Amino acid sequence: MSKVLIIEDEVAIADLEKDYLELSGFTVEIENDGNKGLARALSEEFDMYILDLMLPGVDGFEICKRIREAKNTPILMVSAKKDDIDKIRGLGLGADDYITKPFSPSELVARVKAHLSRYERLINSNVQDNDIIEIRGLKIDKTARRVWVNDEEKQFTTKEFDLLAFLAQHPNRVFTKEELFSKIWALESVGDIATVTVHIKKIREKIEYNTAKPRYIETIWGVGYRFKV
Repeated sequence: MSKVLIIEDEVAIADLEKDYLELSGFTVEIENDGNKGLARALSEEFDMYILDLMLPGVDGFEICKRIREAKNTPILMVSAKKDDIDKIRGLGLGADDYITKPFSPSELVARVKAHLSRYERLINSNVQDNDIIEIRGLKIDKTARRVWVNDEEKQFTTKEFDLLAFLAQHPNRVFTKEELFSKIWALESVGDIATVTVHIKKIREKIEYNTAKPRYIETIWGVGYRFKV
């Protein structure tokens, strides 16, 4: 049974999230304070974290950053703020997804299930021979989930790796941002494509020599992205 930690200072919202997740079979713990939530996130093992942004003590951005420095566990950020800058900042710190209040509890459950399902498939994989993609100095080990650029290993978050590997497996094909969101996050984009944009930017910073003139992931203006070979 998957264990979820909710760090949310609005008790009514935290309890509602907990009720719906428990009805779906999850074990749920709640912390209403940022400091206590961060301490538990780092000292205990959870399968997923749901973080509010505005918290007493340590805010959700700092908690996300600290978790991601130590773990690859999926992180879903929740906020009443609708500004793209908050989404971009959260995703840039390593969050896997972002949902804006008010939201449907069923949508929250669907997103949690999608992230956990993908993460569990990854960690339970028992493929014998490593599946490796090598293109012009870029080496992607899909089995070990490791990436090297000119023999220098780069660190990727779960979704950054998934997105890079997916594009590399489908070279010279153009994907819209909506298609990539659906493929990698296993959900409809609902018009929110900031997630894909931020992840592409972070990937380019790690694999491209010159992000202004990318060798690998090309922007097709007005359409989406293409992995060049």
